[in-house]
Amino acid sequence: MSSSSSNHSNQGRAAPSSSRQPTIEDDISDNEETLLSSDPLEHSLPERLSFKRKQKATASSPFSIPRFLSSPLSGNSRQNSPLPRTPVSRLRDIDTRNESTERILNYLDGPGDAGGQIQDTKDATGLDWYVEGPGRRVGYDDLTAIDWIFEYAKERQRLRFLYSNSPGILGYIRQLADASQIWLILIAAGIASGAIAAFIDVASDWLGDLKTGYCSNVNGDGKFYLNKGFCCWGYNEFSQCQDWHSWSSALGVHSIGGSWIVEYIFFVIFSVLFAVCASVLVLNFAVYSKHSGIPEIKTVLGGFVIRRFLGTWTLIVKSLGLCLAVASGLWLGKEGPLVHVACCCANLFMKLFSNVNSNEARKREILSAAAAAGISVAFGSPIGGVLFSLEQLSYYFPDKTMWQSFVCAMVAAVTLQAFNPFRSGKLVLYQVTYHSGWHGFEMIPFALLGILGGLYGGLFIKLNMRIAEWRKTNPIFKGPIVEVAVVTLITALINFPIKFMRAQASELVYFLFAECVDLTDDTLGLCKSGKANTGVVALLLISALLGFVLASITFGLQIPAGIILPSMAIGALYGRAIGLIVEVWQANHPNFIAFASCEPDVPCVTAGTYAIIGAASALGGATRMTVSIVVIMFELTGALTYVLPIMIAVMISKWVGDAISPRGIYESWIHLNGYPFLDNRDDNSSSIPDVPASQVMTRIEDLMVITATGHTIQSLRNLLSAHAFRGFPVIDNPRDAILLGYISRAELSFALSTALSDSRNLTADTEAYFSHQPLSDPTTSLDLRPWMDHTPITLNAKASFQLTVSMFQKLGLRYVLFVDRGTLKGLLTKKDVWFILNGADEKGETGAGQGVLRQEGSAEERGLLGDEADGEGSDGGREGLG
Repeated sequence: MSSSSSNHSNQGRAAPSSSRQPTIEDDISDNEETLLSSDPLEHSLPERLSFKRKQKATASSPFSIPRFLSSPLSGNSRQNSPLPRTPVSRLRDIDTRNESTERILNYLDGPGDAGGQIQDTKDATGLDWYVEGPGRRVGYDDLTAIDWIFEYAKERQRLRFLYSNSPGILGYIRQLADASQIWLILIAAGIASGAIAAFIDVASDWLGDLKTGYCSNVNGDGKFYLNKGFCCWGYNEFSQCQDWHSWSSALGVHSIGGSWIVEYIFFVIFSVLFAVCASVLVLNFAVYSKHSGIPEIKTVLGGFVIRRFLGTWTLIVKSLGLCLAVASGLWLGKEGPLVHVACCCANLFMKLFSNVNSNEARKREILSAAAAAGISVAFGSPIGGVLFSLEQLSYYFPDKTMWQSFVCAMVAAVTLQAFNPFRSGKLVLYQVTYHSGWHGFEMIPFALLGILGGLYGGLFIKLNMRIAEWRKTNPIFKGPIVEVAVVTLITALINFPIKFMRAQASELVYFLFAECVDLTDDTLGLCKSGKANTGVVALLLISALLGFVLASITFGLQIPAGIILPSMAIGALYGRAIGLIVEVWQANHPNFIAFASCEPDVPCVTAGTYAIIGAASALGGATRMTVSIVVIMFELTGALTYVLPIMIAVMISKWVGDAISPRGIYESWIHLNGYPFLDNRDDNSSSIPDVPASQVMTRIEDLMVITATGHTIQSLRNLLSAHAFRGFPVIDNPRDAILLGYISRAELSFALSTALSDSRNLTADTEAYFSHQPLSDPTTSLDLRPWMDHTPITLNAKASFQLTVSMFQKLGLRYVLFVDRGTLKGLLTKKDVWFILNGADEKGETGAGQGVLRQEGSAEERGLLGDEADGEGSDGGREGLG
């Protein structure tokens, strides 16, 4: 929806012109000190932000005592000397330089202690706003994009100040302490992730077994808090365990039919109870703990701010909700949500270190490293976790982040190993070991598994997206809790009669992966021979089909739920079925030419290997990951021999899946929720319209701009109240429309509020301006120049849209202003680009030359962002999203 033009001269649409050039003023008002002293980010840095290099202090002797004991509070510190300033090279009238100007230039080019040699005509403690670039910042609102360039510039300035003011032994200690903060955070996050993962494993196993019975001390050391495995520890078969009591025996029902019905009823009741409790926790305490969290993490790592998504309550509810959701028997997993848990842990520990917590770019580097810990404890795969973070999650992943990811993942795995939740030395329940290799003829069924995995992934994504859209537009249940209860009831009614679906997902995957020689109790009947295999194969395929449908419905409910383990279980089901078919075929036709490489009297086909290759293919088809899946599966089995078959199956599954659905499951949910995520690794430039940016940008005629003068505090506050824009371009006047800068809504709102509450006692009728006013009284007017970005990213109005998209992707920009010889022509935001690339123009939402002007609060643009304004969050001349 285009904003209406204002008749007021100071906030109307500008008529483009290039009749005059902008002037750079060289004076500064005294009221900036008062204004800047209220900046909440002022205390995050020991000095004001500047992009100018500070001269290092020289010591008279390398071994002098002051060198080792020097402090930034002594000597020529920044507090006792003027701030360094770059040469003022653009003065309006060069020919009229006077002696004072020459002395200022010599001072600015001189050493840092030159302040005592000349008399500065300016306030030595003032801020040269016009050379400071991006201006002052007050942090980011919820659901807004961060400024990557500003954050990294702020970090470079902080480090420059730290190193230049930390000579001597004490200085090295300070530098070491500063560098060790990230490692302390990562180690603490790894330990916390491992401990929470162990707790979830133990709690979910106990709750899952509680659906079938309970443990009591009859003939041993049975305790109520023990699950079935620990209660019957030491028995080869569960039938020999007297400490475990099924619910039918506890109620005194001993007939076969009566016992089956009683256990069926308890199974359904506990399943629904657990799922409903998880949903209640999510909806009442932490709504961001629903789903897997990976789409949101990708968006956050891409530069988006989602408050409370990584908070304490989210961590608590996510952990408890996972225990309940996994135990309910729904077709979901805990592996994806554990990535969210690990990032929550890292975020909590970052709050202890202000230097890290105050920089959004550094926080995202640490979150990228912490995400590896989640996969590490989920699969017992530290290297796979690092690759998962690199391949699937991270927007910016430098070499140092890979090393940090490795350390965090290793610490998490060591912590989980120390807790040893399964008392078997395994990090996860379904770690297996294979004793045989594979043969050349098996490449054909392995390739078939890859095709099936791609078909599963592509069809699953399409079905899941259809269900999610239908759930939003046509809800048939009164509230999400009722929906969770109904889906869980249907799932439990289907799961109990089928032995493959009744088991917990992790237990099922273990039985499907394992070789028959390693199974002491074949409770699922996978190791039968002869005609019995026919029924097992049919049941495996039926279970895979039902699991496919149930997982499509479950993924998207208002509970913590991942899709990684259900995909692995479905792939393992059809993989084991194909493995049994090939095994029976080879046993019945050993002389077939394809089986000539098989040795006599030695099992030629291992059905369990087909299960793990099928699991890898299904996971690859759903998530479109490649290298990380291969490494995770290798670390699960420890069998280097099977790396090549897994690679082949994953490669084929990705090809087939991409042919059916171009997006993976996480990218599809990002698109469904409308998150402004621009993948900087997307090299498909053919999808970018080959048009000039001027055809898709929001032109100046449709923008709300602010002129440099003619404002009062009240008029600007009225402007903010009337328009929900995240920011405003600043021009000199409506006639010339020379771009002077850009001011975000957050900075403007904070500056206006601060001005009314500071010691100057300004009134609402006080004059406010964005350019130098030599005749204004700084005690009775408000200078907003320190809060304005004087160097916004600009492009020529004739630039191509492909170049614009590349800048958004590679630089992580929030907005780009288009100019022609200094005259403002238009603007594009991150959300605009996202809409165009995702086909918004095909729906009639984009008009040439009008940008992506959207109706506020349209149903398609809602998602997790709810009723918040501007889900894109970038700033600049846009109506709020949803």
